[in-house]
Amino acid sequence: MRANVEHNEVLHDHVLILAIKTLPVPHVAVADRLEIDDLGYKDDRIYHVTARFGYMDTPSVPPLLPLIRAAGGEAGEAGQLHPGKVSYFLSTIEIHPGNTPGMNQWRKRLFVATARLTADAAEYFQLPRDRTVIMGSRIEL
Repeated sequence: MRANVEHNEVLHDHVLILAIKTLPVPHVAVADRLEIDDLGYKDDRIYHVTARFGYMDTPSVPPLLPLIRAAGGEAGEAGQLHPGKVSYFLSTIEIHPGNTPGMNQWRKRLFVATARLTADAAEYFQLPRDRTVIMGSRIEL
């Protein structure tokens, strides 16, 4: 969000910061899925939403929109959460081997190789590609 504000010099009318938690249970009931927090500043239209999933649930984000809307309050009114108007922002970290001391080069290469095997977050959370912006940073080991 900070990078978007710095680059585009604009803050969206409504911002939902979504955290996904996977609980150590097979399934989480829909009634227990969401926790919405206005972060103490209702006028800024920024909300923190925590979505809980069980380890056997599919952590799909778009189906959360009707649940947030149904929860009511100002977060549910955020642009009416129309699927065609929602933009998704993801952050990624690219890990590259460097020359910093502390880890053997072969371990760095192994760590980088395994980090590249991780699933694509947009695909994993079933986000629409045409509405998803991915911003990243780079870390050298």
